[in-house]
Amino acid sequence: MNFFCHGWAKKPTAARWAERGRQQWSSNLIGAAEQAHQASSGGLPVAGDLRITLRPLLSKLLPSKPGSNALRNNGHHVDEALLFGAQLLSDDGSRFNQLPTPRYPKMISRSVLARNAQQAARRSCSVRPAQQRGFAAAASAGAFETTDANGLKVASRDTHGPTTKLAIVAKAGTRYQPLPGLTVGLEEFAFKNTQKRSALRIYRESELLGGQLTASHTREALVVGASFLKDDLPYFAELLAEVVTQTKYTTHEFHEEIERVLHLRQAANSSNVAAIALDNAHAVAFHTGLGAPLAPFSAVPSHKYLNEEHVASYADAVYTKPNIAIVAEGANTETLSRWVSQFFKDVPASSQSGQSLQTEATKYYGGEQRTANPAGNSMVIAFPGSDANASKPEIAVLASLLGNQPSIKWTPGFSLLSKAAAATPGLSASASSLAYSDAGLLAIQLTGAAASVRKGAQDTVQALKAIAEGSISKEDVTKAVANAKFDALDKAQLRDSSILLAGNGIINGGKPLDIASISQTFDAVNADKLKTTAKALLEGKATVSTVGDLFVLPYAEEIGLRV
Repeated sequence: MNFFCHGWAKKPTAARWAERGRQQWSSNLIGAAEQAHQASSGGLPVAGDLRITLRPLLSKLLPSKPGSNALRNNGHHVDEALLFGAQLLSDDGSRFNQLPTPRYPKMISRSVLARNAQQAARRSCSVRPAQQRGFAAAASAGAFETTDANGLKVASRDTHGPTTKLAIVAKAGTRYQPLPGLTVGLEEFAFKNTQKRSALRIYRESELLGGQLTASHTREALVVGASFLKDDLPYFAELLAEVVTQTKYTTHEFHEEIERVLHLRQAANSSNVAAIALDNAHAVAFHTGLGAPLAPFSAVPSHKYLNEEHVASYADAVYTKPNIAIVAEGANTETLSRWVSQFFKDVPASSQSGQSLQTEATKYYGGEQRTANPAGNSMVIAFPGSDANASKPEIAVLASLLGNQPSIKWTPGFSLLSKAAAATPGLSASASSLAYSDAGLLAIQLTGAAASVRKGAQDTVQALKAIAEGSISKEDVTKAVANAKFDALDKAQLRDSSILLAGNGIINGGKPLDIASISQTFDAVNADKLKTTAKALLEGKATVSTVGDLFVLPYAEEIGLRV
């Protein structure tokens, strides 16, 4: 931030000026201004312009000493004058008149000094460096550093804050589970009894240290993590190592805790029509692998396949060096690598039982599925999308153009579906690019009253046709590109999502995803590319998942889609 340009806080009054001393305040002000200007824009120090303007004026006033340069010997006088000039910026020189007169042999007119100081400051504010930091430069500065610790892939980003989050990102999402429910079972067994500690001891010790323990999963990854004060990294690194290598998959814990929680989650998810519709859409689009349910539903007979022995067998296949990445935000890479080498040395290089994960390439099928549900109404219209490396950047831009939520309060937003939803009471509409390691979906989800969802489905197809016909304004395309870039870079900054992105990139591609480079590909997307993409999607095979009142909700063919 440029302090001179933005009217920095008022300088001390005459009494405080005398108390603290002119020289100290002048040097502090100049140093702060130079550092702030350099940090914000990378340009020359703003004080340089003031010095250039004031030096010729001051050279006539400062007493010379034999054999030396007047300005060099009286540098503190220059700084004093610069401080007076900076003071003028706050209120056009009125404060300058209240300051005590420096004891120079001669004094330049205050009006002349004020005029020159303000002109120099205005020039400084107007000057901009030739090369400014853009989106990519800002994101690259916060990239994860990667290293290898005894064969384990380690990534860290030190934010120089007081807290740290450390996580194990494992290739154990629902896509890879050989039987239904194993990913959820492995997630629930995290931080239970280990060979060294009981679950009760783990909870008490973590609470005494102010730590937070979490476990979650996606379609491709299982994330077991801990957030804590930075100095407690050794304890939590050792704890996460125990989760991976020494968890006891006991029968009593499975029946008393894992199974009980699973039933509660199934009951809650059975009334979540939006989640059911999205899961069904994945099943129709991909069948197996990415088509496996993300959340446990009562309709899935997981009790036939899920027990402590199967979970332990799955853990044996998952928790191996090639399948896990250790990712931290707020930790020094060298320090983290040292503790990982010490505590994770027992992680095997391969499964002890010889098992391997299911890693078949994803294939898109498409089709339609309709499920009656009295809990509500939801509809997902999906098309083949882009993978996590943004092989089709126009998909993310198309998702932003179609239906992201409004970014400005009290406005419907610029996206096509947000405008349609504003005119349809009771309708919630959103579009998103769901990107995975080797596939993706462009998914438009509509939720609300049955009649509203029906109207929203019709508006969705009409919006796609409008894009395919090229009737979208250039301004809306520009907004969509900027919005897509912001969404990508924002995820790379947030702690939880950035750890997941980095971990997914490592376990699937050997290195963290370069979100800065990915976001730059959006700049090449224009109206013609969106037109071509939308036309291809409408001519291809769509995926339609409908949940709710099937008497009102439309079939795919009724709204003009091919399935």
